[in-house]
Amino acid sequence: RAATDEGIVPGGGAALLYASRVLKDLKLESFDQNMGVQIVEKACRVPCSTIVKNAGGEGPVVVGELMKKDDKTLGYDAQNGEYVDMIEAGIIDPVKVVRTSFVD
Repeated sequence: RAATDEGIVPGGGAALLYASRVLKDLKLESFDQNMGVQIVEKACRVPCSTIVKNAGGEGPVVVGELMKKDDKTLGYDAQNGEYVDMIEAGIIDPVKVVRTSFVD
């Protein structure tokens, strides 16, 4: 139901991972604000890294590889240990769930 409300994004933490790129170049007025942006940027990478780690892989390595790519649907299929198009593989998250988890 959540997916029909607002749509879907690539799952496995890929959507937040790629969203963190936008924050990299964001510069605000104060040191504290910029520190907050860095914290959020790093937090956006945690879900992908954690999923990989829980599956027995090296989370930071996978995150680093994905951040080099331009394909925003590419992610890591932790079950099979391979990089795939997350949408084609059916590994998706409802936008509403991702947005709500981020806001809360």
